[in-house]
Amino acid sequence: MDIEELDNASLIDESTSFAYATICSKNLRNPSMENEARRIIIHILNNWEKVAKSTYELWSDLIECAGFYPYLEKEEKNLVFNNTAGKIRKEFHRSNFLGEIYFHEKQKQLNDILSKEYKNVIVSAPTSFGKSLLIQEIVASNRYHNIVIIQPTLALIDETRKKLRRFENNYKIIVRTSQEPSMQKGNLFLLTAERIMEYPNFPKIDFFILDEFYKLSAKRDEERSDVLNNAFNYMINNHDCRFYLLGPNIKDISKGFAEKYNARFINTEYSLVDNQNVDIYKEFGDRKPKKSEKKATLFNLLLSLKNEQTIIYCSSPQKVRNLAREFCNFLEKNGQKASNAELPIIEWLRLNVGEKWSLIDCLNHGIGIHDGCLQKHITTSVINYFNNNPPQLRYLFCTTTIIEGVNTSAKNVVYFDRTKGKGKPIDFFDYSNIKGRSGRMMVHYVGKIFNFNIPPERKDVFVDIPFFDQRDISDEILANIKDTDIKYPNTIQYQNLKSIPKEEIELFKKNGVSIKGQQNILNVLRKDFNEKYKEHIFWKGFPSYEQLGYLLTLAWNNLLKPSETTKPMTLKQLIFLTHQYSWEKNISKLIDDRYVFLKGLKEKGVEGFNTKTDSELFDDAVRFALWTLRHWFHYKIPKWLNVMNNLQAFVCAENNQPAGSYTFLSTQIENDFVRENLSILIEYGVPKSAVDKLSIYLSDKLSEDAIFDEIRRKQLLDRADLIEYEKQKLRENLEKPAERISYL
Repeated sequence: MDIEELDNASLIDESTSFAYATICSKNLRNPSMENEARRIIIHILNNWEKVAKSTYELWSDLIECAGFYPYLEKEEKNLVFNNTAGKIRKEFHRSNFLGEIYFHEKQKQLNDILSKEYKNVIVSAPTSFGKSLLIQEIVASNRYHNIVIIQPTLALIDETRKKLRRFENNYKIIVRTSQEPSMQKGNLFLLTAERIMEYPNFPKIDFFILDEFYKLSAKRDEERSDVLNNAFNYMINNHDCRFYLLGPNIKDISKGFAEKYNARFINTEYSLVDNQNVDIYKEFGDRKPKKSEKKATLFNLLLSLKNEQTIIYCSSPQKVRNLAREFCNFLEKNGQKASNAELPIIEWLRLNVGEKWSLIDCLNHGIGIHDGCLQKHITTSVINYFNNNPPQLRYLFCTTTIIEGVNTSAKNVVYFDRTKGKGKPIDFFDYSNIKGRSGRMMVHYVGKIFNFNIPPERKDVFVDIPFFDQRDISDEILANIKDTDIKYPNTIQYQNLKSIPKEEIELFKKNGVSIKGQQNILNVLRKDFNEKYKEHIFWKGFPSYEQLGYLLTLAWNNLLKPSETTKPMTLKQLIFLTHQYSWEKNISKLIDDRYVFLKGLKEKGVEGFNTKTDSELFDDAVRFALWTLRHWFHYKIPKWLNVMNNLQAFVCAENNQPAGSYTFLSTQIENDFVRENLSILIEYGVPKSAVDKLSIYLSDKLSEDAIFDEIRRKQLLDRADLIEYEKQKLRENLEKPAERISYL
């Protein structure tokens, strides 16, 4: 019997329902067929109103038998559940600490391993499994005093912080390296791997959680795997803490790792959601469709899905913006009018970015975008508008950023492009994660993925853990492994590291970037010292153009990884923009200047620009400016400044000369030139425009932790000249957190 028959049937009569139930019951007792049995149950739930009522009790028992306890609670009014033993089992699956939350069968097993067997857990499970719910259970148990949670993106950290705010009576939440741990209550450290290595004084850590742990492998995330390995190594070997690693679609991990660290690796396909394939590419036959034809097919599909939330995967931020803008134009041509009620963010965009940004029209037509270029508060707001019930956005054009754990309530996903970044093919692992974003436990029983390309060939993913395996390992990871844990001490690589003077290797480890690159920079600084000391090396506050150029040239030439893509940025551009931004302190100026530059290219007839409209050029200017802000000013430049600061201080000490200080500039750029004690507001997703307005009411002597209390005490939402969107972003952090736990 085909599951499609269930979806296509106008009525599932008693005999048909009973026949499916019989198959389902048999399959649930067969380990090799359990997944098929669960799929049948999911589709029965999705078509419940069609099912013969005489079989409701039978299906209710099968739902319980499959361990779908969250759905038993969710659909309590629609089911006929009179099974006393089943009701007892259901209560057995209730969370001990999260109120009216029920675990499904596999979640309960994982929780028991963590809480009763006291083993560490490494779990690979589908996106819709509900792995992160166990993080809330761990925190709510109050069993652990100090907990560290590493997540791959600041957006995901922000999402987790909001979920965990309800535990603030028992834990202080720490998201910045400048925040001191509490001595009166427990601490929740929600940090990226980079910040773990930069945090000055951790107390004893009792429990460690690593989300998206596949990024330990350089094969999956070459740029950041070094620092993630070092952070993981530091936590489990220096703090001897328990741990929980979670990720999707992983077949196995490094052999021997689980045994050494008293862990269980669990690979499961258990899911309460079914993902269905719709192969659009077959409509084109064997031929490759023209771009215009492929886009027309996409837009007509999206129009037909206008009542459902849909994510459209695109290969790059530029593709996201272009496709979203073209789809917006398509909707207008097809009589789809803009919403009468504008979203609060639109006023902010008009005032702080510009009327010409096409995102404004897109949002008014229910279209959002999500990529790595947007400011955090914009990204968070777009996701919230998409997830709201009812949703304020129906369409979300995105890059791979959406597959790194940002939770959405999408019914559908469109696999539109088959590459990521600069033409790298999407592999089966990426595809599985994209597909997993369709459907959502407790929101949609069935999600659909619309394939505009042939899905990649299935290949099992094995995650190596470099600091444990110590084969094909980078210098940066090897240098951070204790001598007693080195497996291959006779390698040339290790011997070369051991030959570096102790003071230098400790400096390089602290900086956490390319060791060879730092060695090169140190040699240049030593060589140039007498000639360049006063002119280029020794400075504090804001540098001259020449001083900044000297510093960034050294960093650019030595600290970039060979695989890193810098385009469209050039070294010359970066020096100019960093110097300009340091004095202007205004992203709008960067947008306007870029727009003028692009218009100049158009007027000169430069290919690629001569056919673009002014609106398209403005979009390009915004994308470039926000990417520069997010990638270079908020991430790369501050890191480089801090590394260069430590290296120059080391050389100055060798020469008995006072050291310069680049930390003021690095802190200012990273925090958007917001006063140090107010930077926590930026971290929490409050727009800089709002922080600037509040700054006159908030003393610079207040601690970061006291800022929100002072805003409440002074009722600054009413006193400051804030627009509604700015007030809304502040309220998200001021209001009492929701008591109700979300499965999302």
